[in-house]
Amino acid sequence: MPATAEAGRVYLVGAGPGDPGLLTLRGAEVLRAAEVLLYDALAGEPIVALAPPTCERIFVGKRAGKHALAQTEIEALMIAKAREGRRVVRLKGGDPFVFGRGGEEAEALHAAGIVFEVVPGISSALAGPAYAGIPVTHRAHNTSFTVLTGHEDPNKPASTIDWAQLAGPQRVLVMLMATGNLREIAQQLLAQGVSAETPVAAIQDATRPTQRTATGTLATIADEVARHGVAAPAVIVVGDVVRLREQIRWFDSGPLFGRRVLITRAGHQSEEFARALLAHGAEPILAPAIAIEAPDDATAAIRALDELPGYAWLVFTSQNGVDAFFARLSSRGRDARAIGSVKVAAIGERTAERLRAHGVAADLVPGAFISEEIARALIARTQPGDRLMIYRAQEARDVLPRMLEEAGRRPMVVPAYKTVVAQDAAFGEKVARADVLTFTSASTVRAFCSLLGGDVRAPASGKIVACIGPVTASAAREVGLMVDIVAEVYTTMGLLEALATHLSQRR
Repeated sequence: MPATAEAGRVYLVGAGPGDPGLLTLRGAEVLRAAEVLLYDALAGEPIVALAPPTCERIFVGKRAGKHALAQTEIEALMIAKAREGRRVVRLKGGDPFVFGRGGEEAEALHAAGIVFEVVPGISSALAGPAYAGIPVTHRAHNTSFTVLTGHEDPNKPASTIDWAQLAGPQRVLVMLMATGNLREIAQQLLAQGVSAETPVAAIQDATRPTQRTATGTLATIADEVARHGVAAPAVIVVGDVVRLREQIRWFDSGPLFGRRVLITRAGHQSEEFARALLAHGAEPILAPAIAIEAPDDATAAIRALDELPGYAWLVFTSQNGVDAFFARLSSRGRDARAIGSVKVAAIGERTAERLRAHGVAADLVPGAFISEEIARALIARTQPGDRLMIYRAQEARDVLPRMLEEAGRRPMVVPAYKTVVAQDAAFGEKVARADVLTFTSASTVRAFCSLLGGDVRAPASGKIVACIGPVTASAAREVGLMVDIVAEVYTTMGLLEALATHLSQRR
């Protein structure tokens, strides 16, 4: 039905089962343009965070058995916000039309004359078994499966589930919202002649780092669920395909699964590392210990742009330096052409990637991503008397300029930005939750120490400490941390690989 002139639009969006990587591209696109967001408890925080800062966020889900709003109130709120001419996103766990009451909400919008769009999501009925290593169909076991709810409308006079029809020996049943009634459901199936030895799995928090799976038989599953502490939200799978779990489980079998990993690097640089941890089944805890700001005096950083043609090399020792350089160029209406014939060096591959994003291919990227290595490489490619501009942090080691000076080169250090201690009232709480502490620079170590009041031994006790390289590890030891892991490749992916190897060896 066409919208009235003043009406906005509503999007019924499926957030998927929990893993933010399973949100659809269309769902992410709609979220980034939302003006009002109505979201449920099952919509994960990283997905909710995709909405712009100006978006009005309203929680309408259920926590601890209590509904924030009744269903009729949610529908009325959607309609009211749309009639204000705003883009409203109704974000629901899983798929809106799979036991998500999306059909009812769509009916209400249609009756009110509000234009709406349905953005399907991946249902936990499919993703939950898959992440537990259970295929819902398998040629050797079944040719179909049935999805049903274990929690029917309480206002119905009687159950409409035909348990006799669901009792076939080759049936595979996938049940949502069934944990609370699992013992009664098992008894219903047993009463219909289903074998007591039929395999059953209960998968809690499917696709999340907190996923846990209990397996048993129809006769024992209720007791197994209680013994393992499996609780809602959970997906129940009944059928022979459950036997395949031990052969093809993949998500919850890796060394990082379930580990809570603290990320202390600046917030805007944490996304890739966090995504990689999630993909390996770990829970990233974003706790930026540092923030990036303009230097105390930006005069030199600005003047350097005009003086650049007088230098043989422009050297970047971090991605932040690259971003600061090009931000200043852009503010003056200039671009990468300002570099001209000056050669460019990047301390590592990630810094080189940032340069490529701005249209510049680095002339030099050393094999080891440390100041000593880039100094040696620059000395080999320059002549005594050559001028080199080092665009870097205000507070950084003097190793690079000192080595260049000792070799007869003329380095100019330009303070491009400064690193400051981030402010986070919940920092100590985040550290306490973590199993692993990761550090990607000496500045993250020093800021970590500052945020904890100077004494890191007690907060870090019993936790794995992982550092991106030897310089960071040295800083960690200086403040009293016991370092367990030092990556051989000085990148976050190298750190991830080193952490996985370390945890595999501990098994």
